[in-house]
Parts: sequence; structure tokens; C-alpha cells
Amino acid sequence: MTLNAYYTLGRSGLRVSPLALGTMTFGQSDWGADASTSAQIFDAYLDAGGNFVDTADIYSAGASEELVGKLIAERGIRDRTVLSTKFTLGGREGDPNAGGNGRKAMLRSLEGSLRRLGTDYVDLYIVHAWDALTPAEEVMRGLDDLVSAGKVRYVAFSDVPAWYAARAQTLAEWRGYEPLVALQLEYSLAERGLEYEFPSLAQELGMGLMTWGPLAKGLLSGKYSAGASATEDLPEGRIKVAAGTASLADNRSERNWRIVSELAEVAQEIGRSPAQVALNWVANRPAVGSVILGASKLHQIQSNLGALDFTLPDDLRTRLDEVSAPPAAVPYAFMSSLQRRLNAEVQEKPTMYRASAH
Repeated sequence: MTLNAYYTLGRSGLRVSPLALGTMTFGQSDWGADASTSAQIFDAYLDAGGNFVDTADIYSAGASEELVGKLIAERGIRDRTVLSTKFTLGGREGDPNAGGNGRKAMLRSLEGSLRRLGTDYVDLYIVHAWDALTPAEEVMRGLDDLVSAGKVRYVAFSDVPAWYAARAQTLAEWRGYEPLVALQLEYSLAERGLEYEFPSLAQELGMGLMTWGPLAKGLLSGKYSAGASATEDLPEGRIKVAAGTASLADNRSERNWRIVSELAEVAQEIGRSPAQVALNWVANRPAVGSVILGASKLHQIQSNLGALDFTLPDDLRTRLDEVSAPPAAVPYAFMSSLQRRLNAEVQEKPTMYRASAH
């Protein structure tokens, strides 16, 4: 249960833990953790050697940033902590420039985050989502200005189209702006959509994948029985809160129940929890630099921090790959078939899953 190796994030010198602490649950009343439990989770992560803490301006309406800042200050660990926060979604009624990725919103959001976090800089500042409006040129110039001002050390994107991330990174290279070092995206056995584009994009353009939702909002945690449908029978958590609504957090489906069943069998065969196996699977996928762990209870983070203490046998990994395989999609399946024909005589080098440990 020790995070005794650190990896450089993307094509940078920033050394981070392979498991990051996600703090969306901090201060969240419905399915999260109160201040006392948040402190216990935070300390368990630090005690395991973790150094990478991720939050956002909208988590618990700012309470998460306030809690994280307070915990860091009380422990005197600002220098050893890689602190990440995000902006985009902090809009408010009647103010069209409060949210989005324009320069005005970017600066306002950072000022608020720094105040709540009680620090004068963040190590990683992340565009939380593509706003479909702000040109990549404005976003990258704005982020570069923040780095030049000393308020931000590194920059990244979350939840953007692959083409937009590629354009932004290319602009940064061309114009000498601070480049993106990471892409933060959802990734789990139950959600493998990023595989169509993002691993190759990240490796080609020097970005590490920071993956969120590795337990599919709790579905892969081991507390759900395959086929559970009645809301009243669901255990407490995000899925129960979302059940019966149009929320994406209610991700129960026939496909996902098959994954849950196979995951439980694999976990039983090697004497590990389903959550540990699901996390191990994600952490060892191509281009993944750090996996974000969220927790609402102390025992969850204590157990999940052991996810990298074992090697998943190849045959069991293959079973998980097959049951969770995303559907073939145009043009990727067609391109793969063409490449097999065109490159039949070319020997490929082994895939590099992540940078060397430091």
C-alpha cells in the first residue's frame, strides 16, 4: 500500500504519483465526505507516499478547494504537494462571462481558486471542459500568460475533443506557448471510449493521461450485484442518488453488468477486491500517467491504495479486455485492417505504458 515510485507527467519534469487523490467528494453532502472524513482520506493518501491532489472550483461549490487548502496548510506540505485544480464550469446566472474558457473567466476563476486554496500558485491548472466557443489560440495564450506570471506551473485539458487538444498542443509548439502536459479524461472497464483517439494522441504529442472515474462512479467497486435494478436495493452512493434520473452517473446496463460479473470472478481468482483489479487494469493501459482515486470513506481509500501492489496475470487481463471491449467504430476498425495489410512485415517495438520511475 505504498506509492513508492513517481512518474513524469507527459513530456515534462513534473513527478507525480501513479495514483492521484481526487477530492470531488470533499464537502459533498449527498454522496461525499464531511470535513473530518476528508481529512482521514487525505492523510491515508499522504501516508502511502502520494503527492498528487486534484480538485476543481466547482467541487462542492468551492468547499473542496477550501478543505484541500486547509489540510495542506495544517500539515505544512505545500512544497511537496502537486496541487491541481480546474476551471470552466463556474458560471452564474446573469453573467455570461463567469464560466467558459475565455480569458476573463480564466483569470477570475484562478483568482478565486487561489484564494480558496490559500496559495499563490497551483502546480497544474486544467481547462475542465471544452466550451465549444473559445478559440484554442486564446486558451493557450491565456494559460501561457498565467505560467509567465508565476501563478501556474503546468497546464492541461480535461474533457475536450481529440482534435481540439491536438490543435492546442500544435499551436503551443508553433508559437512557443507553455505546452499541455496532461489530458484528464474518464476511463474504466465500463467506459473505454477514449481509446479510439487519445492514447496515440497523448503519446505522439507529449501528454500524459490523467484518468478519472476508474471505478465507473462506483459500479466497479464490488458493492453492486450484477443486475441490481430496484432503487431501494441499491447501496448508498452516486448511482443510487442518480437512479431514476437522466444522470450519466446511473450507468447500469446489460453490458456493464457483464463487466461487473467478470470483474468479480477475476478478483476472486487472485484474492483481490474488484476495485483493486479495476484500478490496476486502468493504471497499466497505454499512455496512462496517473489514475485519480475518489473516496467518501476511509476504508475505500485504504483498500484502493493497494491497487498497484500486484501484477494482473495476462490471461485474466485478456478476459477483462474482451468483456469490456468497445464496439468497432468507423474509421478505426477499417484503418486497423488496412494497417495490418500494409505493415505486415514491419516489426513493432513494445508499447511504453508510462515514463520511467523516479
